[in-house]
Amino acid sequence: MTPTGRFAPSPTGPLHLGSLVAAVGSWLFARREGGRWLVRMEDLDTPRVIAGSADEILRALERYGLTWDGEVVHQSQRIALYDDALATLRAKNLVYDCGCSRADLARTASAPLGREAVYPGTCRDGLPAGRVARAVRFRTPHEVIGFDDMIRGRVEEDVAAETGDFVVRRADGVYAYQLAVVVDDAAQNITQVVRGADLLTSTARQIALQRALGLPTPSYAHLPLVVNADGSKLGKRDGALPLPSLDEKRVRETLQFALRFLGIDVALDAPARMLEEARSADYADGRR
Repeated sequence: MTPTGRFAPSPTGPLHLGSLVAAVGSWLFARREGGRWLVRMEDLDTPRVIAGSADEILRALERYGLTWDGEVVHQSQRIALYDDALATLRAKNLVYDCGCSRADLARTASAPLGREAVYPGTCRDGLPAGRVARAVRFRTPHEVIGFDDMIRGRVEEDVAAETGDFVVRRADGVYAYQLAVVVDDAAQNITQVVRGADLLTSTARQIALQRALGLPTPSYAHLPLVVNADGSKLGKRDGALPLPSLDEKRVRETLQFALRFLGIDVALDAPARMLEEARSADYADGRR
């Protein structure tokens, strides 16, 4: 199978520096193997989508020489695929309706230090009296799920103990990220997922879903995050971005920053030439 990577931004604002680093990293992994690089817009959470953001992100990728293969797909146009996946899970009794509200979960769920709350299984054996179906949850298997991250080495997680049964369709009817990304990666024949380290804890859940649906598991690489001065993750909502900004007049400087952040030191004149040289370079500092 042709090596295939992808960049999957949410069109909730313009491309920011952290997302650019993730895009450059995933582009380099795919192109170094002579593979394909796809772009997918993760726009399922429609209330957060900002009109025009998808086009703005694509134009920014073009400015940095990050060319993609094939058509750009939008998750909002792929609902039928998620419906089919959910039906498959229901047929296997691997999902169930949950009637818990956020207030219910706040009262009953426990949270390990630094992690999200663990669902206590309130609705696993049927809806308690007086509750109506809201979200749909996946029956998490009681096993340790491990994978070899191309950057971080061996990673193992007992999802049942650390997360519990997680949501695959929200109470508002929107499909959750975990299910949508698994279905999309399989449908697009993605063989390598290169993304930010903030999504490392999602990987075991996604592998559990892949196994439940009989889908292949791609390789994973989780890149270090670009953070603010206080150590928080850099995001679209940050008003004061660290230098260099993604100003159209500073493309070369910003791309050099992204490459050096990934451990690649280049000094060429044009963005596309920087990437071509970087594609054959090795990541420094053990980041690759």
